Amino acid sequence: MSDSAAPDHPTLAALGWQVFFADQVTDNAAVPARVMEVHRSGAQALGPEGEVRIPPGVDATVGDWVLFDPVLPAKSHVLDRFSLIKRRAPGKGHDVQAIAANVDTVFIVTSCTREFNVARLERYVALTLEAGAEAVIVLTKPDLCNDVAALERAARGISDQVTIVTLDARGAEPADKLAQWCAPGRTVAFLGSSGVGKSTLVNALSDGAEIATQPAREADHRGRHTTTHRQMHRLPGGALVVDTPGMRELQLTDTAEGLAMLFADLEALATTCKFRDCAHTVEPGCAIKAALAAGDIDPDRVERWKVLVAEDTFNTQSLSGRRWDEKERAEGIRDRRARLGKGG
Repeated sequence: MSDSAAPDHPTLAALGWQVFFADQVTDNAAVPARVMEVHRSGAQALGPEGEVRIPPGVDATVGDWVLFDPVLPAKSHVLDRFSLIKRRAPGKGHDVQAIAANVDTVFIVTSCTREFNVARLERYVALTLEAGAEAVIVLTKPDLCNDVAALERAARGISDQVTIVTLDARGAEPADKLAQWCAPGRTVAFLGSSGVGKSTLVNALSDGAEIATQPAREADHRGRHTTTHRQMHRLPGGALVVDTPGMRELQLTDTAEGLAMLFADLEALATTCKFRDCAHTVEPGCAIKAALAAGDIDPDRVERWKVLVAEDTFNTQSLSGRRWDEKERAEGIRDRRARLGKGG
């Protein structure tokens, strides 16, 4: 398959094409396109032959690679993803909502204000680790905090698998401090609540020309909601960035591996409990209770761990139409991703 393109159209490599995707294509005439925006009316994708419109019936999200069928667009095929950021869909249902696919790095954005919340950050980190992406916590608006170092320590305490970056989203710092994750062909995503500076960061990385932002409210220093739908932008340096609306509700589902990585120390300790199904409450021989009594682990962190595990278990079991073959397929994709190293 050729990676060439007309001068005014991007190459596959410029859009993040990798060996992982090429291995799934058996038709040399097929021309992939990458989903850049998703609306209720369908998705907009971009490839070497230009923009294409994908109808709502195709189950694609931002960042997906699609083999577009120009004759029957509704028959366009979505390639397997090497990473998928997802959550339980808001509302009373138990469906899964795909947020972004094939993302290399997730910037979890929070501000150095009253918005900063360790429990919320843990949710985002678990979601990111489960997806198979690298997690970076970005602390914005440091000028509004009297003790930024304390927030940095709290963020670092979440996981040793997470990098912490503190910056002013309005200046030149984003382009400098986030550069190592924004190499050509790499895909990054910004996640976080409304008003923490996600769109401002995207603007900074794209020379300020992409997204309008709104000023913070004087009462609580929270920005107003700017992004209304998920969309991906091509940055001048060659990276691709996904900007997402702020999330008021983030419930985990199918995130057991992400939680196990986030709370690896507690998970390891729990394996030494006397009973395999120990709930770490009143059971004898509980290693978690013993560590709490000895002051070796943080009781607040233990409670957050138990809440997240219980939530994820409930939501996962409640998913409508859950099938074991879907789980096996996901495991196969993880194995293939590991063998290829996501490279190419």
